Amino acid sequence: MTASSPMIVGISGASGVIYGIRALEILSALGIETHLVVTKSAEMTMRSEVDIAPRDVKALANHCHPIGDVGASIASGSFRTRGMLILPCSIRTMSEIATGVTSSLMTRAADVVLKERRRLVLGLRETPLHLGHLRSMTAVTEAGAIVAPLVPAFYNRPQEITQIIDHSVGRLLDLFDIDAGVAGRWTGRS
Repeated sequence: MTASSPMIVGISGASGVIYGIRALEILSALGIETHLVVTKSAEMTMRSEVDIAPRDVKALANHCHPIGDVGASIASGSFRTRGMLILPCSIRTMSEIATGVTSSLMTRAADVVLKERRRLVLGLRETPLHLGHLRSMTAVTEAGAIVAPLVPAFYNRPQEITQIIDHSVGRLLDLFDIDAGVAGRWTGRS
């Protein structure tokens, strides 16, 4: 991976699509090339949760691939990337990845990232969890992914929801060694 390697971003249908949208905005501001995959459920969730049309979200990425295009560049290990961030990640998407089922470009791209030993970060957005969910989390972690549930931090004393979103997205980008400058850093007790 090089600093100029593109990043794959997936947005699944879980609640919290604003996290994925914000990640795209931040990556664009940093000049990092993005390849986006959005599920049909995510488009429905966007219509319910945010005032940004799905087409405008897709325009934030350098490349947007249709969910059914399993022949897209990101479906091949020969297409080099710095990895993939699925944000938010639904239980369904995580479970497909955990079992190696690749029914869409989203899960195929994630499977490729894992087989190529690249970084896969799943911003899981679900609670409570049952035993099947936990087993899928274990399986996908054993395959090499990082499961990072979207849990807000409050040590940075956020005053607005945007600060909570930025901190969470910033911490997930940290996992790719991308310092977006939006995550408040713990400096110890003063």
